[in-house]
Amino acid sequence: MASAAAAASKIIIDGSVMEGGGQILRIASALSCLTCQPITVQKVRAGRSKPGLRPQHLSGLQLVRDLCSGELIGGSVGSTEITFIPSKIKAGRYVADTKTAGSVVLLMQVSMPCMLFAAGLTQVTLKGGTNAEMAPQIDYTTLVFQPMIERFGVQFECDVKRRGYYPKGGGEIQVRTTPIQCLQPVDITDVGQVTKIEGRAFVAGVLPVKIAKSMADTASSIISSRFPSIPVHVKAVQEASAVGNGCGIIVVADTSTGCKLAGSTLGKKGVPAEQVGKEAAEMLLRNLDHGGCVDEYLQDQLIIFMALASGTSRVLSGPLTLHTKTAIHVTEKLTKAKFNVQKVFGEGDSERSIIECEGIGLQR
Repeated sequence: MASAAAAASKIIIDGSVMEGGGQILRIASALSCLTCQPITVQKVRAGRSKPGLRPQHLSGLQLVRDLCSGELIGGSVGSTEITFIPSKIKAGRYVADTKTAGSVVLLMQVSMPCMLFAAGLTQVTLKGGTNAEMAPQIDYTTLVFQPMIERFGVQFECDVKRRGYYPKGGGEIQVRTTPIQCLQPVDITDVGQVTKIEGRAFVAGVLPVKIAKSMADTASSIISSRFPSIPVHVKAVQEASAVGNGCGIIVVADTSTGCKLAGSTLGKKGVPAEQVGKEAAEMLLRNLDHGGCVDEYLQDQLIIFMALASGTSRVLSGPLTLHTKTAIHVTEKLTKAKFNVQKVFGEGDSERSIIECEGIGLQR
């Protein structure tokens, strides 16, 4: 249990500022765990239609609590204030289950930084939605996030055991991390040239594979018209193991300097497959047009790793998203890391940002 001194020294965080959603909880609880600083998050999701903790947010907080044998006060669905008092991170095997279609990727976001600083190999089994609205798809995690985050010296495995879709969820992934002594800084400021574009369009459940083919063909056609000399290959897949019906597509551009940028979309009832493919292709092209090295979804996910690394990290991105601004705000509040963002302009006056951070060099 927490000591009175620890509870009294907690850092107060306004959960309604900036992005005002679950991201504040994820970053704050992970950094609380890593830096051994008690926190209280007030006004949790105050501006949302259903304020307070949802099952997904609660599952993430409980997972971090278990990882460090900490104490969570106010941990119930609907709670608008929580206090988290951490202890030492422990290696082992853990399970988190949203019991809904809540995103397993967001559970991974809150737990992975903590897992890396455990004393030994650590595994989490995460259950919920693998491809959910308002969250990166699991395909994005394996195709974009994983290879890009490895630049910090991170090593992890992510096995998709079963896919799960709205409304039931039922998906499952297993994430295993190799312990790290200290994260190394990165310099991701040279985007290079696009060398190839690949992707996967998928259907699951009773949906016919022709839907995936339509998504893939439409996306390929739009991208090829912009990059006629670059190989574009988007495969259509019928998922073998899944709970519920779902469909979607992700397209990923590889560059000569090892950067990966993506566009992705989930299908919805009543939306033609061609429209889904079109939206994913146009998202990728927007991310390529700004000339940055990372897309809009990777941008904010890098912030916590930049802050923990030893030395100065620099990342060239497109315009800062609200999620990235929120991540920087919370990270600076809980660490001594200092961020500097400089606007630069590329071809056609496209706005880009150089995100620079002097990390704290956290060591296990």
